[in-house]
Amino acid sequence: MPITVGSIAPDFSLKSKQAAGVVNVKLSHNFGQKNTVLLFFPLAFTGVCTQEMCAISAGFGQYASLNADVIGLSVDSPFAQEAWAQKEKITVTLASDLNKKTAADYGVLLPDLMGFGATSARAAFVVDKQGVVQYSEQTPTPKDLPNFDAIKATLARLQ
Repeated sequence: MPITVGSIAPDFSLKSKQAAGVVNVKLSHNFGQKNTVLLFFPLAFTGVCTQEMCAISAGFGQYASLNADVIGLSVDSPFAQEAWAQKEKITVTLASDLNKKTAADYGVLLPDLMGFGATSARAAFVVDKQGVVQYSEQTPTPKDLPNFDAIKATLARLQ
């Protein structure tokens, strides 16, 4: 079960491969400044995950206008995430949960996805500037996308 609304969001420090090199992405970097949308997805280079991250990248301005940062998290290496982002023109910050700890902390670690082993479920969280979860959703299946209208409505309420 994903962590619930009202919970303190577990902080994390995950690796991200960006143009500047490998950097640390921390949830707490946004505390006191902006809200954060966390989008857990199972695996890079897969159809639904590509659709989700490309759609978010295309509409990133909507999230920025709601004073929100968006972070995509998967169990892929930061190098695989970077190659995927370059291929698909994904501009969302991608963070590698290679050790699967963050997915477990958020209650969205699937023990086995179609024989591939443990991956994160598709899930979405909105974390406010104080680090409190204001929206929590795990989709019924990895093929289902999160409710982006509900995510944006939550962000609008937090402004």
